[in-house]
Parts: sequence; structure tokens; C-alpha cells
Amino acid sequence: MPSLSLQPKFSLNPNNPILHFQPRNNPQIVFFARRTKVRIKCSSIDPQQQQNQQRSYSRRKKSVAESEKGVDPVGFLTKLGINHKAFSQFLRERHKSLKDLKAEIFTRHLNLQEMASGFEILGMHRHKEHRVDFMDWAPGARYCALVADFNGWSPTENAAREGHFGHDDYGYWFIILEDKLREGEEPDELYFQQYNYIDDYDKGDSGVTIDEVFKKANDEYWEPGEDRFIKNRFELPAKLYERIFGPNGPQTMEEFEEIPDAETRYKAWKEQHKDDAPSNLPPFDVIDNRKEYDIFNIVADPAWQEKFRAKKPPLPYWIETRKGRKAWLKKYTPAIPHGSKYRVYFNTPDGPLERVPAWATFVQPEGQQGYAIHWEPPPECIYKWKNIAPKVPKSLRIYECHVGISGSEPTISSFNDFTEKVLPHIKEAGYNAIQLFGIVEHKDYFTVGYRVTNFFAVSSRYGTPEEFKRLVDEAHGLGLLVFLDIVHSYSAADEMVGLSRFDGSNDCYFHSGKRGHHKYWGTRMFKYGDLDVLHFLLSNLNWWISEYKIDGFQFHSLASMLYTHNGFASFTGDLEEYCNQYVDKDALMYLILANEILHALHPNIITIAEDATFYPGLCEPTSQGGLGFDYYVNLSASEMWSSLLESTPDHEWSMSKIISTLLGNRHCADKMLIYAENHNQSISGGQSLAEILLGQGNEQAPHSEELLLRGSSLNKMIKLITFTVGGRGYLNFMGNEFGHPKRVEFPMPSNKFSFSLANRCWDLLENEGVYRDLFCFDKDLMKLDENEGVLSRGLPNIHHVNDTNMVISYIRGPLLFIFNFHLTNSYERYCVGVDEAGEYQVVLNTDERKYGGQGIIKEEQYLQRTITRRVDGLRNCIEVPLPSRTAQVYKLSRILRM
Repeated sequence: MPSLSLQPKFSLNPNNPILHFQPRNNPQIVFFARRTKVRIKCSSIDPQQQQNQQRSYSRRKKSVAESEKGVDPVGFLTKLGINHKAFSQFLRERHKSLKDLKAEIFTRHLNLQEMASGFEILGMHRHKEHRVDFMDWAPGARYCALVADFNGWSPTENAAREGHFGHDDYGYWFIILEDKLREGEEPDELYFQQYNYIDDYDKGDSGVTIDEVFKKANDEYWEPGEDRFIKNRFELPAKLYERIFGPNGPQTMEEFEEIPDAETRYKAWKEQHKDDAPSNLPPFDVIDNRKEYDIFNIVADPAWQEKFRAKKPPLPYWIETRKGRKAWLKKYTPAIPHGSKYRVYFNTPDGPLERVPAWATFVQPEGQQGYAIHWEPPPECIYKWKNIAPKVPKSLRIYECHVGISGSEPTISSFNDFTEKVLPHIKEAGYNAIQLFGIVEHKDYFTVGYRVTNFFAVSSRYGTPEEFKRLVDEAHGLGLLVFLDIVHSYSAADEMVGLSRFDGSNDCYFHSGKRGHHKYWGTRMFKYGDLDVLHFLLSNLNWWISEYKIDGFQFHSLASMLYTHNGFASFTGDLEEYCNQYVDKDALMYLILANEILHALHPNIITIAEDATFYPGLCEPTSQGGLGFDYYVNLSASEMWSSLLESTPDHEWSMSKIISTLLGNRHCADKMLIYAENHNQSISGGQSLAEILLGQGNEQAPHSEELLLRGSSLNKMIKLITFTVGGRGYLNFMGNEFGHPKRVEFPMPSNKFSFSLANRCWDLLENEGVYRDLFCFDKDLMKLDENEGVLSRGLPNIHHVNDTNMVISYIRGPLLFIFNFHLTNSYERYCVGVDEAGEYQVVLNTDERKYGGQGIIKEEQYLQRTITRRVDGLRNCIEVPLPSRTAQVYKLSRILRM
């Protein structure tokens, strides 16, 4: 059979159409192993001098490695002026451990990108050579097979065992499923015959024979004589031997005499062949530089090198041998048809078991025994992306949502329903990002999606992978970023569809013993120090970006993974609590690796930390001892508002406490995302702020006008002050923008699996009333940030906090914010300080009638001029009307020059 001869320096991978070629302008360097008994000694260099040079080089190398330019394991502590010996030592030890971990990774993987790209080979993958490859990790198993509907659920038909395909030393099992030749068809001539599964073109059916293709390729690529060394691989070493020792050179070791140095041999040979005729053969000559170690330079003719680099491989002819999908379907039956159901079968020391593959990308988890679904739709059904992701904004206005409860009906909503009905509402509401939770596959709907069973699978209860791609694409088209709430802090304890006891052992993905179980939630805890577990989790992050074009992640419940007590301990703020024996250093190193890899592979990615313990350095650079997150969520604010409304009388609210809680940690306030109320407050027994304030969740509660006015006023003020005091981002849970009156309760045994509260009451926006008024205010609040850039202005200057009068005032950018939380006291001319003299115009007033207010401040009072009097430490002041339970936002409309 003819061969398609290719240039040796090109790498032509059948699965990768990209050619890797690096032109070499400098002489090549070839490294020989030091296992030969022959030693080259150079008398021109003093041995002692060379030994000193080697020691000097070793010292320099060690010095560079130790200093690691730009890296300081305790850099953020130095920046903040924090001196804590124990925590500093912990950070240094963690940094050394991280270097050791990376060194260990590089013994198994070429680089960190490969470490985070396991999804390219693990799981079920179509191979271009008319077959399907399956790979999974189960180090504790003795036998592996695929059981599926296409093989009658047989545990022997498609198996991997020793001496067949088997597994490697790390426990990765490999199974090949050959496509079945249709009756009457002949096998392909070429064992490497490829098929293009993306479109229907059939280059291979053009009528050109294989012999003609190879002959055309070789004739066009090689010049006469150039392919001789390809066809006869012993000719080159024979000629090199003859060049060194002559035509009658020694044939045995005993015949060897003292060999002249390479340069002497080279000069003698050049002199001998100076009159030879020109040749097309590669003019490579080998010389050395009299070094003690075995490094030789290969010198080539520059003109010939340039000519060789200009050559292009005969790709057009290679592509002509590839057949299209039509040809494949005509000749073969797919080994595993699209939509097939399958599981992986293991034989273990404790007996046989079946599992849903860990890397499965589409899973049906419910029922007595879940199964994976092979997702390989035909080209006409594959989703075609239309939009590109919007640019990352300076400030984030995030709309948090759950697809399943996003409909009005008491049932599980779908991806398509969400795309068509909810996305336009989010755009109209003025948000610039959505954050989805409950998207990754989970068996039990009532767990809200936090007990993940299948980490690479989008939840089948909402639709197909193509429908989720459409959701993301349409969101991008509306200018919305798409974030995913990712749960890598624990995993579901399910065995039939999850990872627990995946290969029959208790320590495959998770810690064994008590450490492997969450103290209170019944979930499994990952073993972050294991290279294969890191491979799984890091690849999972990269998968959601590569496959679904996700723009960012919120890492859920970091406290669960960072501490062996799972965050259920009292924290006083002492740094000792963040570096003691209860801290999981492996989990910290995983988060650092995740942030480093994600930001290197995807520069525009956004990572958000949800950590109730506020671990030091969450958002500091990893090179300075931090964990590398872009933002962190301040959960204290929403908890404070809920506590104040439920257990503190209105007149006892502390203005100072409100401000200190909303500001959070000033050192990283610009990295803070903040809620007025998060989804946890209204799920499974909790109450939304509107339910508390308006009493609409209780049918027996009085719906008086006074109650509605109080509830509406406080709801608007809470949102306004939370939005404008916090950091550069704000989060709102679906429905809270219009004061959704009911909590969320997923179907579960305690409510007889009712869906009555697992939805959203969008119909409330159709009628005039308090809900439409609150939505109107929320829209204008988002518009205030869009027009004035409130969140991106830096920290506010809070200059007036009066606990007696219950008044707060602060300046952020060109805007002045004034709040009166007093339940009864109104002030006709309340004086607050301002820095700039001029005229201030009201741009937002919570008491306007269009927001459901009383409209006490008249339009002619919207413009206020400063008075030259020092108040609140500022040079000027204004006197404003301030009705009770209202807030106003003023903008400097005209500067007065004194």
C-alpha cells in the first residue's frame, strides 16, 4: 500500500486539523542521554574552573527559583499592614505546597490547560475513525463494561479488561465501540479512514482513488531524492557512519581506535567532499563545541533551511480521503445511536455494581435507577451560536434565578419557557447579568440543585443541552452575562447516579471516614489533595465555559470545603481561626488553581466567592497570597435586614449598625457583591422581605393602607441604601424586584409534593398596585446606576449618621443620598453637609406617587441651593425636606463659584 509521506517536523493528528510547526532560525540542539561509557574530555578547560562554574550556575538557578519575581506569599498582609506570625507562616507553607502540587501535576500533564481539559478525552466521544471511545476513572474496580439499551444491557459485550483495552496505572478505563458495518458494505481500505461528522460534504466520494491521492501528494511535496531517507530509514545512519569512519570502518568494538574530535572529523570530511556535485539531500553536518557534556550542534545550509520551512503539507489530498456524514451513515450503523441509554458496569472487591458515568454530559437521574443519555444529535439539530458574549461591565447588576420555578404555573418550567418569557423581563428590568442555580444535574428537585449528582450534565428536567445553549445565546444577544452557581464544596451522597462509592471504594472522589461526610447536610466531601479529583473538578469548570459559553461562576458555600467543621463554628475574627488544624489546605490550593487556570484560559471570566466566614485574601491576587476571586458576596447584609424586620422594633433600628454591615470590609469593599435579600431567605420555610413587610404571605394578615405604606416605603429604602452603599455589584433574586409576596417551597414530603409555591406570580405586574409600583422603582434604581455609574464610583463618603434622628447621608460620585428611617418624625429643613457649593436637583425620590408613595415633597422643592456653612465636616450644606420613611437622591446640577 502506498504511504502518504509527510515532513517529519510536522505533527498531523487525525483528531486535530491544526498543524504544529516551529521554524528554527538558530542551529538545532540535540540532547543525548548520559548513559554511554564514552566520555569526551576537553583539556582546554580547567576542571576546577568548570566545577566552580557549575556551582555558580546552580546557585543562580536556586536564587531565581526562590525569589519568584513578582510573587510574595504574604503580600496582601504586608499591603494591609497586618502582622500575624502564625497566619504568615501558614501562607508561606501553603505557597510551598502549591509549588509541590504543580510539580506533581506536571509529572502527569503537559501543562495546566491539559489538566483542566479532561472532558476532551473522558466520557463518551465520537472518533473520526468510525468508532466511539469511552473513558472513565475507577481505580478501585477490577472490570469495566458499558451496559446499554443498544447491547441489551449486557455486562460482557462492550468491556475493558486486562489484555484487551483495560486500564492504565492510574485507574482510567478505556472502551472502544466500533461502528457496525452495514450488510453488503466492504470495510474501508485505509485503517485510518476518517469521517467528517459535522456537515454532509463527501470529499471521499469524489471518484479519486487512494493510490492517486497518495501519488499526487508525494509527487507535489517531495523533490527528487528528498524522500529517500523516509523510505529507507537505515540509509542515513549508514552514511553518517561511513562519513565518520570511512567505507572500511571498524565493525566491532575491538576495532575502534582513538576517535578524533568531531570538529577535526568535520573539517576533514568537508575537505574531502569540497568538489562534490550539488544534491537535494538534506545538508546536515554535526559538530560540537568542546563541551564536557554531550551536546552537539547540527548545522544546515541556510538556503536549504528556508526552502524546507516554506514547504506546506499536502493537506488538500489528506482531506480528499475523508468521507462525510452521509457516506458514514450509508456504510455504518453507529455503535451507540443518539439518545441511547447507558450505564457503566464495574466488578469490584465487594461485587458487581452499575453507575452513571462520572463524565456523562446528559443524564436522567430520576426513577429507580438513573442512566446517562448519549447526546450526539445530527448536524441539523446541533445548536448554531449566533451571539457573542457582551463585554464585562464596570459594575454588576445580577439577576439571580432558578429555571424550574420561573414559570407562573405549578409545574417545572423549561429552558425554552425561561428564554422566551423571563429573559425579556430581566432585560426590561435593567439588569446586566443573570446568575443561574440548580442548572447542574441533581436527582432530588427539592434540594434546589445544591446536591449535585452529575457535574458535567445540564439538568434534563428543564430540557436538552441544545435548549440550554439557546438560553445562554439569547441572554448574550440581550447584553446579559450568564453566571453559574457552581457547587464544588460538596456532592450528593447518591450512589446510583452520583459519585459516592463510584468504584465500590469509599475513597475514590471523597475522603474516607468522618472527613468524607458533611456534618449536617448528609453530603460527601471531595478529596482536594488527589490529582485525579483536581483533574475532574478543574475540567468541570472549563467544560461549562467551553461547551456552554458561561461567563462566570459563583462558588457556592466555600465554608463547607475550607474547614473540617464545614463552617459550623464560632468565628471571632482572629486570624488564628483561618490557619489552625481545622483548615483544609488542599481545598485552598484547589481554589487558587481554579482561579489561576480560569483567568489564564479565559481572561474575561468572573469568579465570585460565597463564603460566610470571609476567609482573608478571598479577592487578593494569588501571587500575593490571596485566593484570586474577582468578587465576594456579603451575606451579612441580607441577614441583617431579615433580622431587623423580624425581631427589632422600627424605632430601635441602629443607623450605625446598618452602615457598618453594608460597608463590610473596607479593605476589599470594591470587590463586594451585596444582596438586600437572597434566595435562601425565601426557600423552604423562610420569608421574603415583602412577605414580612406587606403581610401578603399570610391570608389572615390585615391589608390596611398603613401596613402597605410602611412595607412599600421600607422595601424601597432598604433596596436603595443596600444598592448604593455596597461595592461594585448588586444581586437580586427573581421576583424580589417587584416584592414577590410568597416564599419559595419546592415539592417535598412535608408539603405532599406540592408545586403551589414553586413558581413566581408574574401576573401581579399586570395590574396597578404596590407590586407594579415597586417594580417601577427597581427599574429606575437600575437605570440610576446605568446613567450615573453609581456602583463603579468607588466607596461612598458617609458623613452623616444620626441614630437619634434615624437619618443617614452620604456622597457617592456626583450624587448625594439622604435617608430618614424614623417611623413618625418628618423634617421640614434637615441640614446635611456637602462638599461642593451649587444647586442640587432630586433625581430619585422613594416617596413619589409612581412608586406608591404619598408625594409629600412637591416638584418646586426638588431644587435646593447650598448654604455656606460648615456641617458634618464639609464646607457647605443644604437644608432639605425629609418626610418620615423616605429617601432622596440629589445630583449636583450646577456648581456655584464663590
